[in-house]
Amino acid sequence: MKIGCKTFTVLAGMLALALQSALAGVVKSDVCVFGGTSAGVIAAVQAARMGKTVVVVEPSGHLGGLTAGGLGWTDIGNKAAIGGLARDFYRRLGKYYGKPEAWTFEPSVAEREFKQMLDMQNIPVFLHQQLASVQKRSAKIETITSQAGNIFQARVFIDATYEGDLMAKAGVSFFVGREANYVYGETLDGIRAKTPKHQFIVPVDPYVMPGDPASGLLPFVQPAAFGIPGDGDASVQTYNLRLCLTKNPTNQIPIEPPENYNPQKYELLGRYFDALTAAHRKPNLGNFLKIDMVTPEKTDVNNNGPFSTDAIGMNYDYPNASYAERGQIEREILDYTKGLLTYLATSPQVPDTIRREMRQWGLCKDEFTDTGGWPSQLYVREARRMVSSYVMTENNCRGKIVAADSIGLAAYNMDSHNCRRLVRYGHVENEGDVQVAPMSPYPISYRAIVPRAGECDNLLVPVCLSASHIAYGSIRMEPVFMLLGQSAATAAVMAINHSEPVQKVAYQELQKQLLADHQILAWPPPDSQKK
Repeated sequence: MKIGCKTFTVLAGMLALALQSALAGVVKSDVCVFGGTSAGVIAAVQAARMGKTVVVVEPSGHLGGLTAGGLGWTDIGNKAAIGGLARDFYRRLGKYYGKPEAWTFEPSVAEREFKQMLDMQNIPVFLHQQLASVQKRSAKIETITSQAGNIFQARVFIDATYEGDLMAKAGVSFFVGREANYVYGETLDGIRAKTPKHQFIVPVDPYVMPGDPASGLLPFVQPAAFGIPGDGDASVQTYNLRLCLTKNPTNQIPIEPPENYNPQKYELLGRYFDALTAAHRKPNLGNFLKIDMVTPEKTDVNNNGPFSTDAIGMNYDYPNASYAERGQIEREILDYTKGLLTYLATSPQVPDTIRREMRQWGLCKDEFTDTGGWPSQLYVREARRMVSSYVMTENNCRGKIVAADSIGLAAYNMDSHNCRRLVRYGHVENEGDVQVAPMSPYPISYRAIVPRAGECDNLLVPVCLSASHIAYGSIRMEPVFMLLGQSAATAAVMAINHSEPVQKVAYQELQKQLLADHQILAWPPPDSQKK
């Protein structure tokens, strides 16, 4: 069998990696990818294909992040803007399902494909490796240590987590929350004056005793002042679980309520149903759950409407929380979701047609088998965001500013889910949802994935990249994270080859390699790249 030079280099590197790990107790590699998300997997594959030794270090027990965690209905914007290994991934899924590409898929199939992509490059994966500490010398990370006691040494690190934990522990600047509009000259960031979508369409009383503020607020209503539209705040757009459900009785796990389930906790939803009835509205289940079929029998269920799977206000502490604290938040959101589905299936305040339809759905026996059918990945829509020398903003999304150092395109709406649920004018009101389409696919700057000069010379951040709240809402799509992961790995290899900081990577060289690897960097793409 003929072995190519690059393949031989990778295999030799992996052998050396294994020997070093066994002898020294330290896992050494050229590139260490922290975070086995979709971006992390693609980054690792790219680094290996370019001849470098690489390891993937993942805090959880699963690979693929949201793509393998229930988000089987891919948000794309314009799939023609997706190239490189990201496009290859969807073609791999298509091959499994017997078609050219698959943009809807089962979570288990996505995770299996990610594992196979890593296995094909013989990339070691270390699961259950929550980050404990980072050792730096000057502006370079030397090692990272997991809570399990493993030490990982590399020449370049890539933080591909949704939370930016490595970035934060490395002392890189970041922001959590919503910026005021004036900070970056935007119009859609910060507190929203009006939130017309995913909103209560009839008035609902927020108080335990209707009409009596002294009686306190119902559960899931926050006791905060509305604030000034356009001002920034520390709220974070809401998280949820992307649910894979089925009506197939032979593949169903019944949806059970959480421990200590109390239907009174969902009185706000019950009052909303009562108010809809009083207004002669006839809701259906689709008004409360966005049910998309990813196969003829399985769903990706997302939030829809004013009271749904989005756990509004329950996630503010998550970005900067410890792993234990995050685990508690995840359990609370899981219990919220179990309670919501139970309420929709059983409460007499819910119209009978909705209750009957809800009872037809169950969890899938063959998905998330180690978590009882519930998603293993919380949908962290936004957490920490790096602040680098280039911040992607609304003006990039609208094409008013165009990054000259493109490493890939984003194409989705400027999309924020609700951030708060408050009392306004005596009624319940959700605040923060934004859904505004950009003009066309737009480039993401290389400078947005590298820290400011002097903060960290050997770290790239393709997921918690430098972007305002509203721009991040457009960028934060799984295919985009994948293409950013590939671009980050390409830059990492070049930084190693030239023994230089990631901030000093020559863009012309990077651009040439990205184009050779079928990344799409401009819109419209050249004729040679059109699919």
